[in-house]
Amino acid sequence: MTTTHPTIAERQNQAEQLLRAAGILPVVTIHTLEQARQTCAALLRGGLPAIELTLRTPVAMDALRMLKQELPDIRIGMGTVVAPKQVDECVEAGADFLVTPGTSPSMAKLLAQAPVPVVPGGATPTEFLSLMELGFRTCKLFPANAAGGMNMLKGLAAPLPDLKLCPTGGINADNAGEFLAQPNVVCIGGSWMVNLKWIEAGEWDKVEAASAQAAEIVRKARG
Repeated sequence: MTTTHPTIAERQNQAEQLLRAAGILPVVTIHTLEQARQTCAALLRGGLPAIELTLRTPVAMDALRMLKQELPDIRIGMGTVVAPKQVDECVEAGADFLVTPGTSPSMAKLLAQAPVPVVPGGATPTEFLSLMELGFRTCKLFPANAAGGMNMLKGLAAPLPDLKLCPTGGINADNAGEFLAQPNVVCIGGSWMVNLKWIEAGEWDKVEAASAQAAEIVRKARG
């Protein structure tokens, strides 16, 4: 029997809906399974239902498998996907979606065929146009502030009205609301609510409190 995967248009709609529902996507980097378990539990208690779990540590893939079993209510996007083999590994381990910091032409073609939603990264109009040619409409602007921040978002809005963005990089509790208010922003990424010092110290109450504050920012920005 032939398996029919959703089209890229359908998967991009899924990506946009997922990011809109999240509002803020915590960028999580962990070094132990217990850190992953406690951090994500605190994020959920605070009201943030989705994360970008980076592939920057050796335990990331094991953490994904564990979290899919123990915390099924959280949506997990595997981030820092930069190599073809990572795509298959993440999908097989249960990733709900994939996120890249940037996207080479060869990776873009591969990701366009992935069976799960993908939020590919870009930093310039040319990069986003190349991604849109392959059918991507929901992308990550990274590093957001270094790439122009609010001015870049406003500059992209008119010539690329169909492009929806998740700016990440240099965003914090002070400017998150301003970014979320932009019409072409569906979500923002940030790590201020998962401060590495809190995680290393096991200060999960601080993660939860910062997550609740972030969830409130989303509510105020979205009305």
